[in-house]
Amino acid sequence: MRFSHEISQVLAAPLIMGATDMATQPMIRPETPARPAVTAPPAESKPEPQPEPDPAPRPRPVSVRTVLLGGLGAALITLGGIGAGGVLVRDPLLADTGFSWLRYGHGKDLATLTLYAGLALLVLAWVRLGRDVWAGRSSARGVLLAIGVWTLPLLVAPPLFSRDIYSYLAQGALAWQGYDPYVAGPIQLATGPLLENVSWLWQNTPAPYGPLFILIAKGVVALTGNSMILGVVLMRLALTGGLVLLCWALPKLAVRLGGKAPLALWLAAANPLILVHLVGGAHNDLLMVGLLAAGVVFALDRRFVLGIGLVTLAVAVKASAVFALPFLVWMWAARMDGSLRVRLGKAVAAGLAVFTATFALSTLFAGVGLGWLSSLSNSSAVINWLSLPTAAGQLVHGLVSVFFTVDGGWFLGVARTTGWILLFAFGLRQWWLARAGGVSAVHRATLVLLAAALLSPTTFPWYFSWGLALAAGFVWSGRAVVAAVAASVWLLLVTYPTGDSALYDWGYLAGAFGVSALAALSMVRPDPLRLRSRA
Repeated sequence: MRFSHEISQVLAAPLIMGATDMATQPMIRPETPARPAVTAPPAESKPEPQPEPDPAPRPRPVSVRTVLLGGLGAALITLGGIGAGGVLVRDPLLADTGFSWLRYGHGKDLATLTLYAGLALLVLAWVRLGRDVWAGRSSARGVLLAIGVWTLPLLVAPPLFSRDIYSYLAQGALAWQGYDPYVAGPIQLATGPLLENVSWLWQNTPAPYGPLFILIAKGVVALTGNSMILGVVLMRLALTGGLVLLCWALPKLAVRLGGKAPLALWLAAANPLILVHLVGGAHNDLLMVGLLAAGVVFALDRRFVLGIGLVTLAVAVKASAVFALPFLVWMWAARMDGSLRVRLGKAVAAGLAVFTATFALSTLFAGVGLGWLSSLSNSSAVINWLSLPTAAGQLVHGLVSVFFTVDGGWFLGVARTTGWILLFAFGLRQWWLARAGGVSAVHRATLVLLAAALLSPTTFPWYFSWGLALAAGFVWSGRAVVAAVAASVWLLLVTYPTGDSALYDWGYLAGAFGVSALAALSMVRPDPLRLRSRA
């Protein structure tokens, strides 16, 4: 089953504009020209013996230069993040070593320049690796090596492009101190580093995350106390377990879904959007997508209890994974006996039993209740046009405001409600079309996860990792790969390193669009700016 057509429509195709025409160029290796017909030799002559052709050279695992280039980029990102990232309000490392100047004036400018130089090198290395993967010159093992080298520096970086990890630690501290993090916000904590580093927007906000994540955050705070630096590193290490699961699951998904393991790993695990935002930014989406991908692998292998259990654990980290569960029910039902209604009933009952048991155990071990369900809408306090309903509401309000003075909240509310309705209708249709189970169910679950990222009231760049974790295992065309490169690089850049949104800085966004288009063009033209010829 080809996945490329729908991916190219759903996965940020508007971001590449002219790159679709570029994708039709030397992205795919040319076919071997037909050999000329060989005429039989005359009867009286004997053909001379021909030498045996040399065996085709085995593809190298990966280019060492490419791996080291990306490693250098990740190291520069980490170094620049010390002054330009989501740094602590009071950083003891900077204060005690006399490097506090990196956070102000020209020092911060230098740190920011270093960070963006690292991003450029990492993106360049990723694109170079992508060309090798597409041409069959790099193996899955080589891509895994690149992922490992590029990830290591980011494990000890300050929070990058986000400050959410400070909220995670504060929520863990609430649970550790006996508060219910689904009722109380970080403001309940005593004044100190755990509270002062949480964004003002979230200080009164209860946790919107599942019990498994609260248990992890609680454990991290129990070990690190008020040490923010140790807390950030240990929390990131815990969440990076999701990257390990993802790297384990992607080659297996590719085998079962018809794709190629090196390409799947390159698209969804080596991707700078994943490494910088989910590892460097330390978002719990990383653990969620790792559990989700692993669960789908087991479901495709007909180990449905384990598969649904793992996806339930993903839901117990972040609720977004719940969109995949109904499709696993169809996959299970397709392997049962009886009519469609009977099979669906049995699969729903069995799936609910696994879900309830797994989720109940997570809740019990975390020592919390179900109050997080009422906190799921808290993220809607963030308004940006990356969410299509929010963009529509802002656009209509802006047009009407030309003629009338009206409150924008009403337009936003109507648009977001419409987005939920559209998502429900789209998801229901895809679920019904997936009743054959198998690969078709995974395909349609992927589309729903991508639609959820686009139609949610609030969308952050890393939300597109939800669908990409499964989409990477399907067959991709050259045009879809180019679209994915453009979208990934653009989404990587639409947030400032401090965590503030750049979505309303139109000059900056134009530059980000130019960089993403250049990255996409580099997939089909290794030297798009013709720098080598000029040299």
